[in-house]
Amino acid sequence: MIPLRDSARSRSFPVVNLGLILLTGFVFIKELGLSQAGLTRLYAVYAVNPAKIVWAVGHFASNPTTAARVLGTLVTAIFLHGGWLHLGGNMLYLWVFGDNVEDRLGHLRYLLLYLTAGVAGFLVHSFLLAPVTVPTIGASGAIAGVLGAYIVLSPGASVTTLIFLGIFIQVLDVPAFVFLIVWFGMQLLSGVASLGQPGTAETVAWWAHVGGFASGLLLGLLLRRRPRPPRAWDMP
Repeated sequence: MIPLRDSARSRSFPVVNLGLILLTGFVFIKELGLSQAGLTRLYAVYAVNPAKIVWAVGHFASNPTTAARVLGTLVTAIFLHGGWLHLGGNMLYLWVFGDNVEDRLGHLRYLLLYLTAGVAGFLVHSFLLAPVTVPTIGASGAIAGVLGAYIVLSPGASVTTLIFLGIFIQVLDVPAFVFLIVWFGMQLLSGVASLGQPGTAETVAWWAHVGGFASGLLLGLLLRRRPRPPRAWDMP
């Protein structure tokens, strides 16, 4: 399923969402200019290493400087991508769903949700794959958080979706709630299946998607703007 657009309309300009897309694209262009050795060094410093993350959480009190530097990769890794398909898929989802979540939450709360969901996703991924040292990168966990919040904030919207049915391709309007529940179910099933197949979960961070989505759902409930109660002089 490939989302093309949604029916919800924003009332404000999505400055943070657009900024995240541009910043991520800029970082990727810088990555393209690096040699293989340069990319290896970049990932060694700024990508998430699950084994190191688990170590840093457990040793933060005894070695706060090193642990803080390692934990900082939970944020920097969000803005790194491993190829055009990786980048394009993530940014398409962010473009379709992010503007409406930002509109409902406000700019700063949206940025907080995006970064927090990304960090939460990487933490879930790291603790489930603790012995693994393969670098993990990408905005998938953060964007999954945006999708989780979308269910809370725009439950009645629909998503124009490109669906592949074997050799047939159809464009259908799918209720956003159905689209996102199906998407989450696919991530969860893939994550569970990957636990029994060494190497699979290292290639695609399914559990980062699951953790990001769950945290975004919770944050959407906590951060959403609530209507102000009517003032006494506004009452009829």
